[in-house]
Amino acid sequence: QVQLVESGGGLVQAGGSLTLSCAASGSIFSINHVRWYRQAPGTQRESVAFITRGGTTDDADSVKGRFTISRDNAKNTVYLQMSSLKPEDTAVYYCNADIRPSGSGTSDLYRYWGQGTQVTVSS
Repeated sequence: QVQLVESGGGLVQAGGSLTLSCAASGSIFSINHVRWYRQAPGTQRESVAFITRGGTTDDADSVKGRFTISRDNAKNTVYLQMSSLKPEDTAVYYCNADIRPSGSGTSDLYRYWGQGTQVTVSS
């Protein structure tokens, strides 16, 4: 059983910072790409940032220069450091990851989602 759990959300004033964590647990052989998404009320889920197993990253134009994605492969954890937060960053933030479970007998990757963590930025 593989699980992804996000944490670190909360209420912050505009201009403030938060660091989100996405921790994978369970029978994991390897974790490949990991992505952060967000969804504000009444909007579609949008991609925020992306990181490969080797550490190559990309992020949305709306967060460039303010958000940084990173990972600690030894801890099976990916982070999203958010700074200079704006009210429009308010959303539920989700991570997903392409994971090869242990003992699967194949090299197939499966995509898992976390339950989300709320980020609220007040003006």
